[in-house]
Amino acid sequence: MGRLFVKGTVALAPLALLMVLAFAIGQTTRELGTGLYVAKLTRAYIDPSLIPALIFIVAAFIAFSTGTSWGTFGIMLPIAVPLMGQVPGLEAACVAAVLGGGVFGDHCSPISDTTMIASLAAGSDHIDHVNTQLPYALLVALAAAGVYALVGMAYLG
Repeated sequence: MGRLFVKGTVALAPLALLMVLAFAIGQTTRELGTGLYVAKLTRAYIDPSLIPALIFIVAAFIAFSTGTSWGTFGIMLPIAVPLMGQVPGLEAACVAAVLGGGVFGDHCSPISDTTMIASLAAGSDHIDHVNTQLPYALLVALAAAGVYALVGMAYLG
């Protein structure tokens, strides 16, 4: 029993380290004022009605690249919150875009712990699992990005 505990703890140690580092990046992002900087930078170039869709796309990319939804939340929420000031009334859509993009990217990422566990539990090849779920998830993500764009345009347009 003790051996299994140690084995499980060792297997989850990288996940715990990743979480600590993700929250450290989030805190650094807040302290540096990255969100305010991005909000000021984008104000001149981006139509505010597209902000929820862009937040979703960026969160999805970060989560897919890093394999962590929680890390993406830690990085993106401090950036998205100041951007919400440009889209009053769409705060819920912006938070949903961060959460949805993070979960999508984590779900599809070949380096995500949940994807690895799902393929392991199903007894399937890991890359086959990723390849079979990716087309469906991409279709839904594309639809979600479109809905975020429509919500932004309907509310602000």
